[in-house]
Amino acid sequence: MPLTPYTRPADGQVRLLTKVARMYHERGVRQADIAAALNISQAKVSRLLKRAESVGIVRTIVTVAPGVYAELEEQLEEKYGLAEAVVVDVDPDADEGELLASLGAGAAAYLEATLSGSDRIGVSSWSQTILAMVDRMRPFTVRGATEVVQLLGGVGAPEAQSHSNRILGELARTLGAEPVYVQAPGVVGDPAIRDSLLQDPSMQEVARHWNELTMAIMGIGSIEPSDVLATSGNAFAAEERRDLLDKGAVGDICHRIFRADGSLVRGAVDDRIIAITVENLRGIPRRVGIAGGDRKLEAIHGALAGDWVTTLVTDLRSAEALAAR
Repeated sequence: MPLTPYTRPADGQVRLLTKVARMYHERGVRQADIAAALNISQAKVSRLLKRAESVGIVRTIVTVAPGVYAELEEQLEEKYGLAEAVVVDVDPDADEGELLASLGAGAAAYLEATLSGSDRIGVSSWSQTILAMVDRMRPFTVRGATEVVQLLGGVGAPEAQSHSNRILGELARTLGAEPVYVQAPGVVGDPAIRDSLLQDPSMQEVARHWNELTMAIMGIGSIEPSDVLATSGNAFAAEERRDLLDKGAVGDICHRIFRADGSLVRGAVDDRIIAITVENLRGIPRRVGIAGGDRKLEAIHGALAGDWVTTLVTDLRSAEALAAR
């Protein structure tokens, strides 16, 4: 704030405040060296620097770097109750491949900056966006996580199986973590098969890992499957998708289908899924959703409305549309 007759120190004090502030902020002199040069205590130097800020001699200005949208991120965080929003700069004319590449790079940078080394991470199996992220991550020089666990069935048609394996295997190698695979498909023929598979000792072990996760990294899907999901054998049939749309479905996370308000669509489809339970998923402290583009906008909004994610990584155009709602 500007100096006023009520806050202005005496002239000699102004001179000392200014001198100390210039030495510290402009010349980079350490507080101990300032104290020695001016024959005052280091504690007094610290008090003078605080005083210089309070009377307006020193003012802090944050300059936002190009391609960083801090204000928009804060709007999303406040509007949707997010712990963090990450807005990625994407060309408005970008095609699907360019969008995925940009989202993947943004998500990779976010993870590289925030992983603690002790995280136990769950990851969705069939997301093209997650694969784009994994492909753009650099190997950690120190361990980035203790384990990486599939959140839903990762077994699929042979021509698509490498997608699921790459997500988990390469992410684990990059982070120096142990991989935990789900040796089952994501969607099975009927609830009885699902129940039987969940009772298998290997799935019981996976469920134990699900209970201990500290973080989840997930794509946010629309009801219409991606090309990879469609060829994997883990997508819902066209008739099932029509039924889900009739029930108000807009998107999914780990094959858990939700409506525009974020509520779960229960029923015959949900009963055939082999994936982390909704209760377990919501119990994970940090849940990172990565998605963008016009095709995913309703799904992203539903995920935010239903508190499915605590952190969102999305593109600029989607972020602006979400903030305007």
